[in-house]
Amino acid sequence: MKVRTGPTASVFAFLALAATPALAAEECAGKPSEHRLTVSVSNIRSAKGEVAITIYPDDAKRFLAPKGKLARQRVPARTPTTSTCFFLPGPGFYAIAVYHDINADHDFNRSLVGMPTEGYGFSNDAPTTVGLPAYNAVRFRVPAGASRTALRMRYP
Repeated sequence: MKVRTGPTASVFAFLALAATPALAAEECAGKPSEHRLTVSVSNIRSAKGEVAITIYPDDAKRFLAPKGKLARQRVPARTPTTSTCFFLPGPGFYAIAVYHDINADHDFNRSLVGMPTEGYGFSNDAPTTVGLPAYNAVRFRVPAGASRTALRMRYP
């Protein structure tokens, strides 16, 4: 890779930054802190609806439980990747669950037999065969400062 130097280097750096979908601090959910996590969800099939991204604290009993979340953002779906940012209370372990709310009804829609009808995913791309993944499969470490994580949306 060629590294540019000289007067044009700053122009190229600016253009590279302008082409990158950066997230301003005010777009992050949660109480502002020095610990920020950017979450990118790939494999978004449609720009319809929104992607709900939920962060859970390091507590297996709170994972996917009503009122168990630390923070949630509902962002417009963008293909092929949708991203958002969260302020976190500190470094440590967290878990993420996402779903593509294609009809924007703020509900994770399921069939009559309980199978998902909308896309979903979990941190660490934790596998789901029958039922939900184990908490230890979705738990991941977030270091101090700014960090990123990525996961893949799965569709039924």
